[in-house]
Amino acid sequence: MSVQQPVKKVTTHVLHAMKQRGEKISMLTAYDYSMARILDAAGIDILLVGDSASNVMAGHETTLPITLDQMIYHAQSVVRAVRRSFVVVDLPFGSYQGNSKMALESTIRIMKETGGHAVKMEGGKEITDSIIRVLSAGVPVMGHLGLTPQSIYKFGTYSVRAKEEAEAQKLLEDAKHLESLGCFALVLEKIPADLAKKVKESLSIPVIGIGAGPHVDGQVLVSHDMLGITKDFHPRFLRRYLNLYDLMKEATEKYIDDVKTGDFPNENEQY
Repeated sequence: MSVQQPVKKVTTHVLHAMKQRGEKISMLTAYDYSMARILDAAGIDILLVGDSASNVMAGHETTLPITLDQMIYHAQSVVRAVRRSFVVVDLPFGSYQGNSKMALESTIRIMKETGGHAVKMEGGKEITDSIIRVLSAGVPVMGHLGLTPQSIYKFGTYSVRAKEEAEAQKLLEDAKHLESLGCFALVLEKIPADLAKKVKESLSIPVIGIGAGPHVDGQVLVSHDMLGITKDFHPRFLRRYLNLYDLMKEATEKYIDDVKTGDFPNENEQY
């Protein structure tokens, strides 16, 4: 039986209460109005306007090229669709690292121009100043540790992070540090399940995983992956709930055929 309680609007307070009572948190990405409207109506708890839009919407190999202006455009589209979900917006690469003043300016633009509810930043102690500056303005911050895609060229690979003891210990310390600064939640990406469990049990804030096993407080996936719109991405952690790529391709082929043969439009589809 679900312990889910009816919630008119998900907030940081609601998310904290969900962790306290052991109710799992559901989170998906969204980048446009139409998709966000469907996901929100379905009852998703958190919508992440991810810099993964750089990959799935714009076709880039990494998340690095997407700009702050582009993130704001996507976030505006999502927020217009939302009635219930909590909307988190990624701060894109180059808009906060190493410059807390820029981090605050970027965040203020996102909050004022999109109506989003929080921002997400990748990194641990090295982005302390940026997190403090943003939190001082009253904006909720979600952390992100483990595989941090904005640092992909430093890692050189998308393989699992924190398998070695030293990196695992640093991740645990960074997680505790982010909580102590005031982050309201944390994403853990592609780390061993046992380590994710340890982090979750060490923190009082919600811990949401992607490729981090079942023992965390919630899960996040890229919507286009979960729905099977993307075709060439097959990580172990991904469960595809539909195969929309093939379904949409077949529908398009049928439409093309109907147009070519004159079957569309028929007598009932004209004025």
